[in-house]
Amino acid sequence: MALVLMEEFGEVPGEGHVQKWILKSSNITVEIITLGCIITAIKCKGKNGEVNDIVLGYDDLEGYLANPKYFGAVVGRVANRIAKGRFVVDGKDYQLAINNGPNSLHGGLRGFSKVIWGSEGVEGGVRLTLTSPDGDQNYPGEVQASVTYTLEGDTLSIQYQARSTRTTPINLTNHSYFNLAGQGSADIYDHEVSINAPTYLPVDDVMIPTGEVRPVEHTPFDLRRPVLIGPRLKEVPGPGFDHNFCLSSPGDAWTERMCARVFHPASGCVMEVSTTQPGVQFYTANFLDGSFKGKGGASYPKHSAFCLETQNWPDAVNQNNDPTHLQAV
Repeated sequence: MALVLMEEFGEVPGEGHVQKWILKSSNITVEIITLGCIITAIKCKGKNGEVNDIVLGYDDLEGYLANPKYFGAVVGRVANRIAKGRFVVDGKDYQLAINNGPNSLHGGLRGFSKVIWGSEGVEGGVRLTLTSPDGDQNYPGEVQASVTYTLEGDTLSIQYQARSTRTTPINLTNHSYFNLAGQGSADIYDHEVSINAPTYLPVDDVMIPTGEVRPVEHTPFDLRRPVLIGPRLKEVPGPGFDHNFCLSSPGDAWTERMCARVFHPASGCVMEVSTTQPGVQFYTANFLDGSFKGKGGASYPKHSAFCLETQNWPDAVNQNNDPTHLQAV
């Protein structure tokens, strides 16, 4: 198992200290802070022995306190978008803060990514815990949440758990932005991606699923075999990928399976993603614009990273589809 270290990262006045946890194996170092369970660095060796940090982020706590693009964070209570910030649970209407066009995004104005979590070391990793009170961001129920990161060899595992005192939507994911050539590299056009999904969810002009589950075959969304991201982006409508790929079919829902693979030929770096979740949101950093100064003063322009956010389907609390039963038609 990995070596586990902890050090102070900074202090948020009135809220407390932020720790950094460092997980080290022979080939990989992962750094995590207790603010938002944020992964601040993943350092790995390329084929020529060079060490690259492959996630976007900031050099200091001040950057992560703002963090408008959610670099490295665990987002919740509900990741992704909820249409118009509204949902009904047990016959009661709930209205959330609107923070993404007409919708609520990633848990609201002060979601799980914006607060300091408790932490304790575990074998090969760290367990972070949070109590979200009843009514937090106007969600029902008190939620006890935990996120456990463990590193074994070349495998970083993330386990999410949540328990609520009332019925409430929960959809947790990690929002790390990756560039396998190293953070600060200009783009991801020379990366090869494959996603093992036969269907995806088309979206409307405010990025809410339309309700259709569409086959990827004969579309730019067919990533079942490796494709170069750069040329494929030219075929995708709009600014790039920001879509849920549907992983589940009856009989395999909630079982762990590999869902995605990204390869950077020049460095030899490979990332494989496995999940128990029914979907993965593939996002190509369409809304980065170079205005954010990241680690080492790096600029992060459009398409300078990708995200693979394993999660339930977007706006699931309002959609009439069940990923464990739906079939494309």
